[in-house]
Amino acid sequence: MKRERTINRVLSIVFTILSLAWIYPMFMIAVNSFKQEQAINTTSVFELLNADNFNGLANYWNALTRQGFASAFMYSLIITVTSVALILICCSMCAWYIVRVRDRFSNALYYLFVFSMVVPFQMLMFTLSSLADKMGLNTPFNICFIYLGFGAGIAVFMFSGFVKTIPLEIEEAAMIDGCNPVQTFFHVVLPIMKPTYISVGILETMWVWNDYLLPYLVLDSTKYKTIPILIQYFRGGFGHVELGPMMACIMMVIIPVVVMYLICQKYIINGVVAGAVKG
Repeated sequence: MKRERTINRVLSIVFTILSLAWIYPMFMIAVNSFKQEQAINTTSVFELLNADNFNGLANYWNALTRQGFASAFMYSLIITVTSVALILICCSMCAWYIVRVRDRFSNALYYLFVFSMVVPFQMLMFTLSSLADKMGLNTPFNICFIYLGFGAGIAVFMFSGFVKTIPLEIEEAAMIDGCNPVQTFFHVVLPIMKPTYISVGILETMWVWNDYLLPYLVLDSTKYKTIPILIQYFRGGFGHVELGPMMACIMMVIIPVVVMYLICQKYIINGVVAGAVKG
């Protein structure tokens, strides 16, 4: 028991240090988003706020009123909502089919999804860009189908693991009561999968919302800019970077994801516990 307590204390200290190391950069971005430009470009970048470097909300106002922040935020929101919704519905149904059918085709399909997770994006990006232009997928309203292809691997993998823990007798009882397969999925299976839906949804939302490379390659940047692309436009000529507005913009991008995670955190924990107890 004494040895276990010592190990737990050591692990607590290690993970506390790692947490602080992860939080510190975000904290400094938040602090510097309220500083004057001159203070950020000097050694004062590591100082806390004081009367000499405080710039109020000027950086946030600058970020909101320049470079088309409102339209970029709307495009990012449209892409994220449509992509995550498509991934959740399609991949959960696919995972349910793979687990329940159990034939050669479903097994091959499952391993193809798993294999897609190890394929580097760099192998596909130039071909993908050309194909997206030809198929008309180069707009914020159609790029969700590309995200579905790239996000399906991890989503199907996680949904399949959870479906295996759902007792088959529940679905058989629904079939006896007159439900067809579609009704069984949406009225019986989907509510049980709610914790996994939330977990997968958060992972996919963080990926799509913060993604820079795929929208940059596929979308026409003269017409459509997402938030990660917009941040790069705070770089001026001759290497000048408007760090104050850039950091303010970064904070406005981080906050929605952090708030969503804090709201859904209890559901993630419930999902992990439920997956460990079932079966």
